[in-house]
Amino acid sequence: MGEEMGYDRFECAPGLRLQAHERVSAIHHENLLQRLDRLEEMMERLERRLWLTVYGVVAVILAQAVQSFLVVAP
Repeated sequence: MGEEMGYDRFECAPGLRLQAHERVSAIHHENLLQRLDRLEEMMERLERRLWLTVYGVVAVILAQAVQSFLVVAP
């Protein structure tokens, strides 16, 4: 209604505080998303290492089993 009559808009302290809070919230949200992305990448690397370790242990166990069969049956 005020704009229809030709009044100029003015900025008030509560409005400025709200805008500042929205900007800070947006920055926090962006930083949180970046941290979550880095955390997901680290978890994927950890998962790859874990599977590599599991496959390594299984390979050692199978190698020992094959070696014991070779010793028993010349």
